[in-house]
Amino acid sequence: MQVIRSRDNPLVKTLTQLAHSARYRRKEAQTVLDGVHLVGAYLHAVGRPVAVAVSETGLSHPEITRLLAHPLIPPASVLTDALFAECASVTAPVGIAAIVPIPQQPPGKLQGESCLVLENIQDPGNLGTLLRSAAAAGMRHVLLSQGCTLAWAPRVLRAGQGAHFQLQVYENVSLADWAPHYAGRLVGALMQEARPYWELDLRGAIALVIGNEGSGISPPLQALLRERACIPMAPGVESLNAAVAGSVLLFERVRQQARGR
Repeated sequence: MQVIRSRDNPLVKTLTQLAHSARYRRKEAQTVLDGVHLVGAYLHAVGRPVAVAVSETGLSHPEITRLLAHPLIPPASVLTDALFAECASVTAPVGIAAIVPIPQQPPGKLQGESCLVLENIQDPGNLGTLLRSAAAAGMRHVLLSQGCTLAWAPRVLRAGQGAHFQLQVYENVSLADWAPHYAGRLVGALMQEARPYWELDLRGAIALVIGNEGSGISPPLQALLRERACIPMAPGVESLNAAVAGSVLLFERVRQQARGR
């Protein structure tokens, strides 16, 4: 099996740009999955990647060997360990990466289903964790405002741990245009003029809105909320991490559905 050793190889160039350039990911509508877990999750939930690369050392990794034998895996390209490390999106790559398409989801028909709505979430870890919590809580639709970080960036994918492949993710949504036509209830996570989350009925068709880490939900979107939910905290504590707050509300909804509130 021939080993790629040149940075000028087209696959190496593509992997490098997908790993490190958001503009390139948007332009190509592709992203890169690093590691056994993400590649395996994609194979199980979605199917065949566009391309797969492994490091020389990765060829002897038992889990990578099993993945390479999967019927949906295309023939893998082998890179030297040093070259693979250069074009990987992680500091200590396991030895396998896959290029996959970014799904393009228009939110126009999403009017009656429950969903998680994220406005201007900037931190990749927060976004990935919120997607992971949404998938675990059975919230299958997630809308991201135009000010959110790219959902399919490698850091978000790692934080999501495969949750992306269980969800319908709608990016670059104009929430001001979408929200007035939503058929369910918009419930926002806020501290001001809000009721404790356990007092609200979170069952049925709801859009659970989580705002920016620093400024919260924008005033125009606040004006469209049907209800406001707060998470009471101990004296002296001003706020919770956006991903934590969203997870609390998502699983309160699970609890209410299970117990009939």
